[in-house]
Amino acid sequence: MKSKQLQAALAALVIAGSGVLVTDTAEAAKSTALQELVPQPVQVQPHTDITYTLSPSAKIQLSSADARKPAELLANILRPSTGYALPIENGVTGDGIVLTNGADPKTGPEGYQLDVTPKQVVIRANSVQGHFNGISTLRQLLPAKAEAKTKQQGPWQVPGVSILDHPRYHHRGAMLDVSRHFFTPAQVKRYIDQIQAFKINYFHLHLSDDQGWRLEIKSWPELTKIGGSTEVGGRTGKLFYTQDEYKDLVAYAQNRGITVIPEFDMPGHTNAAQASYAELNCDGKKRPLYTGTEVGFSSLCINKDITYKFVEDVIKEVSAITPGPYFHLGGDEALSTPDADYVTFMNRVLPLIKKYGKTTTGWHEFIKTTKDTTAIPQFWGTTTTDANVAAAAQRGNKIVMSPANRIYLDMKYNKNTKLGLDWAGLVEVKDAYSWNPGAYLNGVTEASVRGIEAPLWTETIRTSADIEYMAFPRLPVAAELGWSPASVHNWDRFAPRLGAQGPRWKIQGINFYASTQVPWKK
Repeated sequence: MKSKQLQAALAALVIAGSGVLVTDTAEAAKSTALQELVPQPVQVQPHTDITYTLSPSAKIQLSSADARKPAELLANILRPSTGYALPIENGVTGDGIVLTNGADPKTGPEGYQLDVTPKQVVIRANSVQGHFNGISTLRQLLPAKAEAKTKQQGPWQVPGVSILDHPRYHHRGAMLDVSRHFFTPAQVKRYIDQIQAFKINYFHLHLSDDQGWRLEIKSWPELTKIGGSTEVGGRTGKLFYTQDEYKDLVAYAQNRGITVIPEFDMPGHTNAAQASYAELNCDGKKRPLYTGTEVGFSSLCINKDITYKFVEDVIKEVSAITPGPYFHLGGDEALSTPDADYVTFMNRVLPLIKKYGKTTTGWHEFIKTTKDTTAIPQFWGTTTTDANVAAAAQRGNKIVMSPANRIYLDMKYNKNTKLGLDWAGLVEVKDAYSWNPGAYLNGVTEASVRGIEAPLWTETIRTSADIEYMAFPRLPVAAELGWSPASVHNWDRFAPRLGAQGPRWKIQGINFYASTQVPWKK
């Protein structure tokens, strides 16, 4: 084989392995941006004779009112960096970015098609969620400086391509613990923006724990007056969200294609509530506020009726201001609740969640108490065997996978990492990538997996920079595992795609961990 033919064949093989099909080295050279997408799309077909250049007169054009929120998100990202007006208009009239319906049925309810022509970038989707996902891909096809908050020098070019894409799993989540350390609405919004860029569609807020109660419950005002007054380490102040602030956060996420899942952990992890109201304790005495990090010592009083009035009031008020369909009741590490009491508690509380129109999700321990196949256990263990979760999967329950030794974002990368914990092990970037959610837990098949979620607990996390250091680059790893087909998962091909995100994160001001396992793009 001649040298040029050999080079072309090698280029085709390398790029085909990452999902990008090209036929010669010239095409390979022009396809760099297409090889840098995270998560990896299902199908990518380059058109190397085509480039679209965003011009000052470009418009964002809609053929469906459903696409307005995605269009507004895109415009708000691109206007500062380009300096262009980018008006959003109904109808398709010429140069610009087009959001329209009529995607191939293979894309399903969340997928999209993205086609680049010399005059337009056309994103087709069958839902608003599909348009949000298509926009996330378009952002990565533009130069990294398109993410800047100040005006930059163009040109703003998008390589010619046709992409057909859809997710492996419906649930692609991130969790933030605001109980151990509290984060302001602005800090939470910053994280929502960061996870949205990688097609994350669920944001799980851990709103109560031993160290703090973080959401106003109007019928139980001491929960935040007392229970929301401190955190790990002892800082004091207004460390909670009013209901209006919470509703604003929920709407902010919703306007980015993300559903908020509120969590109120019970019957354990409840010291902040027990410090607020004496009647929640079996001895009728308030507990002292807690600012440490140990777990397993607290429990609501299982045999008092006031406990269930309290729980019902919380579920009722939170459900009324949460448009998403889920209520997360925690249920983990209830080490001070006897097994029989734990079953009694769940038997009374699970129907209350259903009463207020929500579907129950919780840490996987709770699933041993119910045969309701609509309930969603979230597996957080460190082993590959759990009989209760496997039995639930056999019954028809869908499982969210969050094994702590793989995808807990608060685990240290290595023994020298200054932030985080190591009880589940050290989790470098390759460790976070090198597992298959659909074949990880014995008895839980691909068909039984609802999706993946990357939790971030905050015993040691105090600032947005801390959040970013632990979440990046492992949050995009979780996004890849949740979105991309299992057939493309290969560390050697993924690592360069992940490394290509570095310049974009620097422009965005994300304080990421520059793992030596990743070949970072300069």
